[in-house]
Amino acid sequence: MFTLLQDPALYRYENEAPRSLPWLEERFRRLETRRSADGSEQWLNWVVRLRGSSLIGFVQATLRKDRTAAIAYVFGSPHWGHGYASEAVSAMLDELVAYYGAAGFAAVLKRDNLRSVRLLDRLGFAASADSAGLHNLLPDEMLMRRPATPVSLAKPTPLAEVAPAAGVMPHEAPDPDPR
Repeated sequence: MFTLLQDPALYRYENEAPRSLPWLEERFRRLETRRSADGSEQWLNWVVRLRGSSLIGFVQATLRKDRTAAIAYVFGSPHWGHGYASEAVSAMLDELVAYYGAAGFAAVLKRDNLRSVRLLDRLGFAASADSAGLHNLLPDEMLMRRPATPVSLAKPTPLAEVAPAAGVMPHEAPDPDPR
């Protein structure tokens, strides 16, 4: 994952590359706990790889007590425009509804990131002015939301594999009391 996250194209709209492999390993160790320090959020992460190939990205969700899931995703630039992100995010949304009881979804992104705006629009998200309790939006950011309904009824043949990230088991029921 470290190599994938060194792609400079990823940081046109977001954050910065991991400082070092040990820094990234420590971050992943924290994520493997699957809970925020105060226990109020459940952290879910999945890696995405092409069949028989290396990692191409990841999808993640932070499930809050109100059952709203804040989602995010990152894919290496060589894999943009092939439908992989759409397929992986769609699969994650379906998983979050079916196995984690998600009631709605939210994504915060840079307004200028038109590729992500179009992806989320295709998946039924809409721009929202209501960011109450979710995020203090920066002037160049926007919030997109959608209700929790299954994304796809017919499952096409997958283009890529979506696998749980380290220590996360698929279809593992959420802990009803995260404390």
